Amino acid sequence: MGTSYLSSEEYDELAHKHYDAGDYDEALQVLREGLKQYPESVLLQVGLGYTRVAREEYAWARQCFERALELDPEYEDAWVGLGESLLKFGRVDEALECFGQIDEMGLADDLELGLTVGRALYREGLFTDARARFSALSAAHPDSAELAAARGYTLHALGDDLGARRELRRAVRLDGELHEARIYLSHLLHDRNDPRGALAELEQVPPEEHWDTLSLWRYIELKTQLDGVAEDDPWFMPWRERLAELDAEPDDIDHLLAEVEANFEGAVDEGAQAALELSAQMDFIMKILGQPPTDGAQHSPAAHRVRTAEGSVFEGSWDDIVAGMRDSCGEPAITLTAFMRRAARQIQERTGRDVPCHSAEAFLKAGARMGLLHIEE
Repeated sequence: MGTSYLSSEEYDELAHKHYDAGDYDEALQVLREGLKQYPESVLLQVGLGYTRVAREEYAWARQCFERALELDPEYEDAWVGLGESLLKFGRVDEALECFGQIDEMGLADDLELGLTVGRALYREGLFTDARARFSALSAAHPDSAELAAARGYTLHALGDDLGARRELRRAVRLDGELHEARIYLSHLLHDRNDPRGALAELEQVPPEEHWDTLSLWRYIELKTQLDGVAEDDPWFMPWRERLAELDAEPDDIDHLLAEVEANFEGAVDEGAQAALELSAQMDFIMKILGQPPTDGAQHSPAAHRVRTAEGSVFEGSWDDIVAGMRDSCGEPAITLTAFMRRAARQIQERTGRDVPCHSAEAFLKAGARMGLLHIEE
């Protein structure tokens, strides 16, 4: 269907539909077309910025938000997006100044803006700042389940398990279908040696609402231990089917290769920017697959030494270390990518923080930054 006669708002709405469906490439295409028609549209510039963020193209995202603010210095979503982009480059003070613009504009109590800011701070490990933002919002929005859950995750990250459980219980009371918060609460109860409480929470989560294999396996384990249900009981069929679905999901390399293949199959000249994007994708994939760097230098895999929080030591290349971790977990048959993806899901569910699993080096260094292990070079 042609889009030549759409208004800027209609372009934005169409892009939002693609964005919400996770089709960021199509959203990007729609926004580019819209900006050709309406180059001064702040709405489309901000939409393009957030699509870039979703694609982890933070440098381009920053340019989009800066352009939007040139057009309208009081566009609050652009300030939030710019702050989020700056955080990705470690420019914390500048990011906080951007977020401070929201408060100066009298929007400190805006729930959606505040949640976006708080979550951005949380993702970058700035838990104290995130807690302050969520706590300030709580006074104005005491009935927000999402806010209570976000505050619970943050309190847990700061070591306040009692406060975290209290906030998560409040969240699921406010919204019984906030399944992510309920699963998180079940993990905290399990860690507190309350298996019956953990099972009671998991029993209220439908199998299709689980997005991590840990919670599914834990439900099966607790149900067999506490209620005496046999592991091969047909009762568990929906949970095992969901496990199979999650294990079958394509990994990051599959997605990247599919994107590059699609770009080549539909090759059209969209200008220098599109060419740069494709080049960046290819460079990233070459790094992931261990190909020589672009300057032609080649190096043998360096030996590294990693010590886990439990005291286990693994040595060798990054791949060797992850393989050792996998084998020590009794899962030598699964691929390294599947092992890292499973571990990343578990960490994300427990802490809310994302761990890259496109390479062993990125996976281990992220774990070190989170304090889960120590790299002894």
